[in-house]
Amino acid sequence: MNISRYLDHAVLKPNLTEQEVRDAIQAGIDHQVYSVCVRPCDIDLAREMCEGTDTLVTCVLDFPHGDSTAEGKAALAELYAAKGVAEIDMVMNYGYARSGKWDAVAADVAGVVEAGSRRGVAVKVILETCCLTLEQIRKSTQVCADAGAAFVKTSTGFAAAGASEEAVRAMLEAADGRIKVKASGGIRDYAAAKRYVDLGVDRLGVGFGSTAVICQGEADACQ
Repeated sequence: MNISRYLDHAVLKPNLTEQEVRDAIQAGIDHQVYSVCVRPCDIDLAREMCEGTDTLVTCVLDFPHGDSTAEGKAALAELYAAKGVAEIDMVMNYGYARSGKWDAVAADVAGVVEAGSRRGVAVKVILETCCLTLEQIRKSTQVCADAGAAFVKTSTGFAAAGASEEAVRAMLEAADGRIKVKASGGIRDYAAAKRYVDLGVDRLGVGFGSTAVICQGEADACQ
């Protein structure tokens, strides 16, 4: 399976020092994760460190609450894309989703997708599934697919709960092959990581402290 290539290695804690960020990014590079997912303030550092490696740079946008304006999110996407990130993980306005304001959700996502697409930057949309009903999760997935996003993602990791199998199944079902699914939040060992991959997700979001544990778990399982 090579679990490391499913991992977006998240370096997102707001209190991290620059040295702690450097160490965390280097750990991701050393494990050959798919990408390091960083705070916007760390994009330049991550780009410098990841240059010439197999690890890409992802950044978060309007994280962790997703309650900026659509215009603000699109403007930030322009800035981050210009800095050379490969992917952007934006937080959907899940208050709009809970309110049934689906046109507003679509506009929110479409603006970021449009800004990213001009520079070949893929967009993942964080739904914060613990705050939504299953029907709202399904509808959000469909709206994001229609808006051209590359992925829907379960969670920021900063809310009351992270990924759940029930939510991921609902996302995969609603995606119907039109958009990929990323499970994120609370995935801290190889068994959990493999369970979500076996369900059909294409990416996993994990905290930087869990990457080594997950990769070692795979190595142990293969012995």
